Amino acid sequence: MGETIKIAGADGFEFSAYHEPSFTPRKGGVIVIQEIFGLDEYVRADVERWAKMGYEAIAPAMYDRREPGFLAKHDPDGIKAGVAHAMGTPIDQAMGDIAACSRFLKTRGDKVCVVGYCYGGSLAWLAAAKVEGLAAASSYYGSMVQANAAARLLCPTIVHLGRSDPGIPADEVAKAVGEHNSKVAVYIYEAAGHGFNNASPERYNAEAADLARYRTLDLFDKS
Repeated sequence: MGETIKIAGADGFEFSAYHEPSFTPRKGGVIVIQEIFGLDEYVRADVERWAKMGYEAIAPAMYDRREPGFLAKHDPDGIKAGVAHAMGTPIDQAMGDIAACSRFLKTRGDKVCVVGYCYGGSLAWLAAAKVEGLAAASSYYGSMVQANAAARLLCPTIVHLGRSDPGIPADEVAKAVGEHNSKVAVYIYEAAGHGFNNASPERYNAEAADLARYRTLDLFDKS
């Protein structure tokens, strides 16, 4: 059963995180980085999925310093509020909170991986370059990947993109990543758009979500 816990960031601020121990013998830890909408039902469901696959999972509330307990709907107002919080959250602060989650999980076992979606997809890519000690990273449709394609990655990393994502040019991202990080696999899901892992009816693509999760699990298991 998942629970909300508190973790101290590098600045001493205690942020909330949704935590679930592994359901099966523990293979490692996974940090699940939210979309712009906060720790909503879809993020919590993803934490549970990772726990069922043998990973102790934790999802930090990335906006707690700005608005504790923030949750937004997938509507224009929710998107506006979520984007404002994402843009107002310093990258170094976000990296510090991810590192704090990694330290928490490492007290319970060595291997820690990170997966992120949308806003979290960007942070997962950046964490692969900025957070020491991660075993692997999986970035889903992060809008900042292209601009940071030349980052020197510290761990095995993969990227997932939807072909029909209106905000992220999949081929251009793949080209940029390939030029600077040729060992990174960039998977483009032809029938999927932005947010295809999120089970909300307007975005979910089950086939793409299942395949991307299989690829991510395979990376994490082998790292």
